[in-house]
Amino acid sequence: MYSEDQFIQLSALQHYLFCPRQCALAYLELSWSENLFTAEGRIMHNRVHEGKFEKRGDLIQTRGLWISSARLGLSGQTDLIEFHRTDDQDNGTRLPGYKSRWKVYPVEFKRGKPKSDHSDEVQLCAQALCLEEMLETTIAEGAIFYGKNKRRHAVKFDEKLRSLTEQTALQIHQMFESGITPKAEFSKKCKSCSLYEICLPKRTGTRGAVKRYLNKIISESITSGGKKI
Repeated sequence: MYSEDQFIQLSALQHYLFCPRQCALAYLELSWSENLFTAEGRIMHNRVHEGKFEKRGDLIQTRGLWISSARLGLSGQTDLIEFHRTDDQDNGTRLPGYKSRWKVYPVEFKRGKPKSDHSDEVQLCAQALCLEEMLETTIAEGAIFYGKNKRRHAVKFDEKLRSLTEQTALQIHQMFESGITPKAEFSKKCKSCSLYEICLPKRTGTRGAVKRYLNKIISESITSGGKKI
């Protein structure tokens, strides 16, 4: 069990799977910079959180709910949680003021399109694990709404995804405990990262770059008669 001061943000899991260094810069070193993509994402989430509670027949929707898990040391704010009325007495959860049981269905909103990795699915699964712990229920499925194609992408919370989610949370906790920011590894995805100018992956990620830089400065200084030192 983790104490509240050890909780990490749910969004950190998505950042860690995209790039461990990005996660450390944003959540460990508290360095953040916004670009067009992050700005569009922030605006989308703000709009989603504007509505708080709505009930329509057998469906209840609540937005901007704060959730946490002491077991995994996670906390954060959800985009949308749907509660679907169910007649299955062995599943679902009780809600204050209602006699029925309700199946819990978390929905995360993303500005882009489905990714090739599982970072978005892990973030959503982490929400489900928090809700399971808080509501003492089991959540089988959720969805990610992608703004690019304006469609929901259903996500099954199977054992493989649950294991990856728990492993990712543990790895982030270990990184935080070490206080060490991972070295940069430059790739094509770096160009779309809002922390590119802070990370400087081409300078810090190339093996021997610092040594070559120092050797270059020393060599130039010797050539110019030591004027640069």
